[in-house]
Amino acid sequence: MTHRSAPRVPAQRTSAGGCVMPLALSLVAGPGLRVPVAACLRYSAADPYAVHLDFHLGQGMPVRWTFARELLATGLHGWAGTGDVSVFPGTDQDVRSTCLSLDGDTGTVLLLAPTPAVTTFLAHTDRLVPPGTELRHVDLDTLLTRLLDGPAPGLGWRDGLAEPD
Repeated sequence: MTHRSAPRVPAQRTSAGGCVMPLALSLVAGPGLRVPVAACLRYSAADPYAVHLDFHLGQGMPVRWTFARELLATGLHGWAGTGDVSVFPGTDQDVRSTCLSLDGDTGTVLLLAPTPAVTTFLAHTDRLVPPGTELRHVDLDTLLTRLLDGPAPGLGWRDGLAEPD
């Protein structure tokens, strides 16, 4: 993939087959009102179908969402997602943005991510685990054991089964 503008902070590889990319998102708080939000996209080959988005809305622990890598990739070019997470191209003519609509227990939030940064992040994930080869990276025995044992104490369903790198 060719990128005209690279993100300010490139994606960093982790030692265990993953990558992390800091992002500067915008929270759409109303018509013409956008609030900057520090965020991070994470990926681990140990959880090859998922990407993790952490963002900070204030002090304390970050808000963590886990959703399909394919959903993020599809949302770069058209509407993707029908549940709690939807991803779609932004309509701003001046800035290429990708919209992430997250519907949680306390309401819906709309975040705008710079499309070049998301594209670069996905290119890194594709080098780690090419699309279509995810199953080769899944430890089915461990996954089955975790599913049968239930989630670890204190983890919600949005936290996923595997802790990313």
